[in-house]
Parts: sequence; C-alpha cells; structure tokens
Amino acid sequence: MSVPIISFFTGLGLLDLGFRNSKELKEGYESVWHNELNRDFIDGFQYGMQSLGAVGAEAAIQNSQSIVDIGPNQILSEAFGVAGRPEIFGVIGGPPCPDFSVGGKNRGHEGDRGKLSQVYVSRILELRPAFFLFENVPGLLRTAKHRSFLQNIMSQLSQHYRLDLRVVNALEYGVPQDRERLILVGLKNTWLRRNGRRVIKNQDLSMLLEHARGNINSDNALELNRHWMPWDLHRLFPNAKNVYQWPDTSPFGAAPARPCGIPESLMVGPLIMDQSHLANLPNGKEGFIPYSPRFRSISEGDVSKKCFKRLHRWRYSPAAAYGNNEVHMHPSEPRRLTVREAMQIQTVPENFALPPEMTLTSKFKTIGNAVPVNLAVAIANSIGAVINSIRNNKPYANI
Repeated sequence: MSVPIISFFTGLGLLDLGFRNSKELKEGYESVWHNELNRDFIDGFQYGMQSLGAVGAEAAIQNSQSIVDIGPNQILSEAFGVAGRPEIFGVIGGPPCPDFSVGGKNRGHEGDRGKLSQVYVSRILELRPAFFLFENVPGLLRTAKHRSFLQNIMSQLSQHYRLDLRVVNALEYGVPQDRERLILVGLKNTWLRRNGRRVIKNQDLSMLLEHARGNINSDNALELNRHWMPWDLHRLFPNAKNVYQWPDTSPFGAAPARPCGIPESLMVGPLIMDQSHLANLPNGKEGFIPYSPRFRSISEGDVSKKCFKRLHRWRYSPAAAYGNNEVHMHPSEPRRLTVREAMQIQTVPENFALPPEMTLTSKFKTIGNAVPVNLAVAIANSIGAVINSIRNNKPYANI
C-alpha cells in the first residue's frame, strides 16, 4: 500500500508530482489531499494532473479554504474518511515565501504570507504525520532577522520530530536552473521508537542552522548526529556552478559553439531550442507578444539586470521565479519564453498541460512558484531511502 501524502499550498502540484514519480520507496507515495486557495492554480493543477492520466484524489483539490480556517479533524476526515489516520503518512508544503525573500517584501513572519509559515508548522504539530517537508527560500536561514523565526519554529517541531535542514540547489539535482531552496525535513520521534530507532534529540538547534549555512565541517561528529538525511543520494552534479566552464555572453543572433564537458541536462538549450518540437507540445505557442526593441539588443546570456534577462543556450537559467510579465528571454529569438519553455526549464513532463482559458500571468506565476520536478523527485527519493532504512534496520548516519 502506497504512503499517503497531505499537500498544503499545492499550487501547480510539481512537488506532489515529484513524490508521485519517486521510485526509491518500494510502495511509492500517493497524494490523497490537496489544499490550494487560488482559483486559477486549482484549475491549473486539476487540468495538468488529468493531462498526465491521474484520476481520483491525485487529480483533485480537496480543500480550497485558507489554511488558517481549517483544523486537523477536518483535514484528516477529508483525507482519510472513515478509515482514519494511518500509521505512516506525510505532510508536504512550501508556505508562500515573498516575506522571506531578498527580492520580496522582506516582512518576515509578521507579513501576511510569512504568518502562514507558523500556521503550517501548527498544522504539522496537530496532524502529527510520520514525516513532513517544509520548503522555503534560503533567506529564511541566511537573513539574520528571519533566522530567529526559523529557529523558533524548529524548536517547536523538535519537541516531536527529528529534524534535518539543508539549502539545496536545483542545478545539482539535474535541473538547468540556479535555484536554491531551503528544505526542512522531520521524522516523528514516536514513529521512530515504534520502529526500533534510538532518537537523538536536537540538543543544539543553532548547530543544525550552522550546518545548513555551510559553516560546519562535515567531519564534525556532533554535526553528523544531525545530518541524517541522505541529501547526496541523488545529488548528481555537486558544486555544478563552479565545476564546469560555463560560457559568458554572445551577441544576439550569433550561434555560439557548444562547450565541451557540460552535462546536457544542465543547459537550457537542449530543452528549448527545438521549436518544431516544442510548438507541438501543450502550451507550446503561448507567450507574451514582444513589443520592446530591447528584445533584439540584449546579448545572449546577459542576465545582469533585474529585468530583460536573456538566457544562454549552453548555460543554466537563473531561478525561473516569474511574475506578471517578467519572464526570461529566449536565447535566439526576440521574445520572452513561452509557457511550454518555462515548464521545460522546471523539468515538467512534456505531456503536462495547462488549461487554455487560464491567463498567461497565472500560468507563468504558478510555474515559477513551483519546486522543479527533478528536485522534488530527489527530495522524495531521499525521504523514501530513510523510510526504507528504518524498516530494514539499516539507518543512515545516527538517526
């Protein structure tokens, strides 16, 4: 029987899709309950999942209320019905992050969206899943004014969960994108005890925070007591930004030669340069009409400005965090990316489709908000590997 997943802030569902596509856990995962407030995102999720052949609970939003207004009894009833809470299930979600983002409003936990992070933690503690995933921006850890809030929510969670924290870059997991995300994972102490595991408490949360910031040597014995998630299990390209000789800029309209030694999966060109192929895929011709003369003047690979960033075909993309009309420009054409090209950079399956009546702004926004599928798969695989190890009495590190 598959491990059920409860999904908050579902959006387009790419995090859910990563769990669905994970192969590490023998029985697999199944998303049984989704929560999303935005009507456009709800339509996009349901249309997209159905386009992949998903049916039933996996292709539906079960609850469209604010997370503030729903309690644990309602959630469990909608997710599991009369069967009740299973012994093992997970909770996943990424609370809205602009209040913790450097490019956002930076209001932190006092902002309207920042407050949802605390509500999400409260729901985890009320539901008590066997494991949970909290996904957010690195600014929650790296910005001093937000770090105390992160430590506070981790302190709450550590009363019942064994925690591990890491900032990961999607580029190192086979996504052609320089996109860092903060990932906090927890395993429930009582579940670990029932499965015969000795639980080492998070005696010093500051140590865990420092490890996530990269300030603690991996050989430190105390650090190893906290670093139990097999983050490197599916980290295909360690330190990818510095290992390879990435090209710089080229004049727009030129045809820069493909450099040697860079893995194909880390460059946007193989995903978005074949227009005859992309035009026949869902949403392949949908994009903003170009008007500005700047579409013909900016060099290929010039991503130095806040706006009008043009991708280089033989390089990774900056974070595809799109909003309103600000979408990256195509390497060789005088326009912004199409909806399909944006999904390609987010490693979305090519048969995934968004509804024709959904606005372009909503399409780009929900695509940009999502966790890249390949990164989501790697996270799901890592959690699955830990669950397998617990069941097989072969724990990772000192879990």
